This record gives sequence, C-alpha cells and structure tokens, in this order.
Amino acid sequence: MPELSLRRARQIIRGTLAKGREMDLKPLSVVVLDTGGHVKAFEREDGASPGRFAIAHGKAYGAIMLGMAGKAQMARAEQQAYFMDAVNGLFSGQVVPVPGGILVRDAKGNVLGAIGVTGDTSDNDAEAGVAGIEGANLAGEA
Repeated sequence: MPELSLRRARQIIRGTLAKGREMDLKPLSVVVLDTGGHVKAFEREDGASPGRFAIAHGKAYGAIMLGMAGKAQMARAEQQAYFMDAVNGLFSGQVVPVPGGILVRDAKGNVLGAIGVTGDTSDNDAEAGVAGIEGANLAGEA
C-alpha cells in the first residue's frame, strides 16, 4: 500500500502555509494524517488559536475515515444530518464535516492520507491545502 512519507507531509504543510501567506489568510494550522488516521505531521502558525489542532484533525479525520473530502461531507450533512450525526457518534465526535478536509492522492489515484486545514474560511482553508498538496506533486480532493 502506498504511504505518505514524513518528508512529503512536511512539504505539504510548507506549501499550504506558503499559499495561505500568498492569499493573506489568517494564521493557519495544518495536520497531515496517514491512511490509518494517525498524525504524520502538524504545524500551527504563530497567532493561530490553540484549539485549531482539534479542528484541523477533525477535518482530516473525517476525510480519511469516510473516504470523502470535506466539501462532500458538508453536502451529505446538509442532506442527511442524521447520517453525519451517526458518524460522529461512531467516531467519538471527531469528524468536522466542512471544507478543509482534503484527501491526498498519488498519480494513480491511490489515497495516501488526508490533510486538515483551518484558520480562515473553510473554502480558503481548502484552497490553500490543495495548493500545498499539488506543490508536493500529489493530487488533492477537496
């Protein structure tokens, strides 16, 4: 099974934060999870609130555990709130179903992990995250 290396995880974080600065976003926090939902890397920019780890993790965790990016999770939550309520019950409330939870795929479409980005609007978080993933020569599914 393909795996996301620590070097690549750090590269994704650097690229995401660089894109955030380019877009003049509020301070971001970025977490990278492997395919088992385990933290591979995390960074919180100066000025980002300390609770941002939990939000970033929830965005990424939902993406990897459901195999569904944040935008799709949000649409599902809007259409079937009972489903996302049940999912959050199963995963002890760890899923944050909004944009910014992004699946990381290789050139063959294999899921390597997921990232969670938080700090600005969810759509801006997702845009910065996809740029960070693409900067690591991978594909992001937001």
